[in-house]
Amino acid sequence: MSNAVLAAIVGNRDFFPDRLVAEGRQDILALFKQMKIEPVILSEKDTNLGGVETWQDARKCADLFKANRDRIDGILVLLPNFGDERGVAETIKLSGLDVPILVQAYPDDPDSFAVERRRDAWCGKISVCNNLRQFGYPFSLTTDHTVRPDCESFKADLERFVGICRVVRGLRKARLGAIGARPGAFNTVRYSEKLLQACGISVNTIDLSELFGVANAMGDGDAKVKQRVDAIKGYIRTGGVPQERLVKMAKLGIAIDDWTAANDLDATAIQCWTSIQKNYGINACTLMSMMSEKLMPSACEVDITGVVSMYALQLASGTPSALVDWNNNYGDDPDKCVLFHCGNWAKSFFPEGDFTMTAAEILGTTLGQENTCGAITGRVPAGPFTFARVSTDDFNGEIIAYVGEGRFTDDPLKTFGSRAVVEIPDLQTLMQYVCKSGFEHHVAINKGNTAAILAEAFETYFGFDVYHHETYL
Repeated sequence: MSNAVLAAIVGNRDFFPDRLVAEGRQDILALFKQMKIEPVILSEKDTNLGGVETWQDARKCADLFKANRDRIDGILVLLPNFGDERGVAETIKLSGLDVPILVQAYPDDPDSFAVERRRDAWCGKISVCNNLRQFGYPFSLTTDHTVRPDCESFKADLERFVGICRVVRGLRKARLGAIGARPGAFNTVRYSEKLLQACGISVNTIDLSELFGVANAMGDGDAKVKQRVDAIKGYIRTGGVPQERLVKMAKLGIAIDDWTAANDLDATAIQCWTSIQKNYGINACTLMSMMSEKLMPSACEVDITGVVSMYALQLASGTPSALVDWNNNYGDDPDKCVLFHCGNWAKSFFPEGDFTMTAAEILGTTLGQENTCGAITGRVPAGPFTFARVSTDDFNGEIIAYVGEGRFTDDPLKTFGSRAVVEIPDLQTLMQYVCKSGFEHHVAINKGNTAAILAEAFETYFGFDVYHHETYL
């Protein structure tokens, strides 16, 4: 999945054997090819064996990186021997790159401590990291202090690093859409737009009335409207939902899509109640589900930091995310709970064909069932999942987050809406942290295991205050 572009710096120190540098360069190029990673690396003709040691080497390597600056997702520092700590740091400084950095060092063979094969990269890695710290560059480390590139441990480290690069690149230029005003009853989703902007995340706003106006101006028989109705019916079983409600969904979906395209938006958060039901007569859940399925995540109740969380999870995994409520206990089991929302989860969360469009059961009791058509009813089957939440802490002027992993279960659950039963070890401690830290009742979820990617990206490269709920199922 990676298809990342990584710049590689092969460190060298001249009194160590040249063959180690040549071997290291060959090892990493072979691994990059295997993992579908595009390298930006000096050739063996640019410097001595393509390594970086001298000031002139650093300049040549930096020039190469600058020429590819817009394409480079991250930097891998490779230490086949002790390396030159200044050469590494100066290359990065001269290149002007501001991307994640991973530092790798080769292990020595206890049977090859003679000068012909001695590396001392264990020590050299400490020196390289010291200089990166002095130069002010955040960086990531491999799980093991020294590791060969052909080890499974390093392959996992590199795959995780590529995920970190995707999260950092994506969030630093994220453009989000806030559609409608925050519902008056939801103080919980208030946020600091300025703190997000300081991280590179911008927010564009539009009033619901503007989109209603665009939607209402479309004719029921317009070709685009008919195509969108067909797309909705092809996405989900519409059951007894009246045709006129599907037409209204189609029109609003087109209006939202046109606005997001015009503003190059990556994700949206929508005022999904109560104005849309009272003034337009539908639920936007299915439209939001379709956007999330297309990797354009959409969050409920204008929860902008909620959709930041969804987008970060999506960047880490490459798959759709959902925003859910930490909603109910599950009997007396302290490590299980129910996740729920009216029904806007991407269809990837449900078994093929096992989800249906309905009216929103709860909202319909006060807004009228006929005005809440569009919710999705479906149950998530057993499997692993990651949860994450980003929030702005205005009192302390910082962004905070928590991440963790658990699993969806097949425990019985008789209810409606988009729903899941989950098991998270030491869940009660997590809930204590969520409540005492003032987090929202919404949390983003994603299939798979990417908590370590998010924790590293958030903390190391954005400076968020992160709680990683590390447990083992």
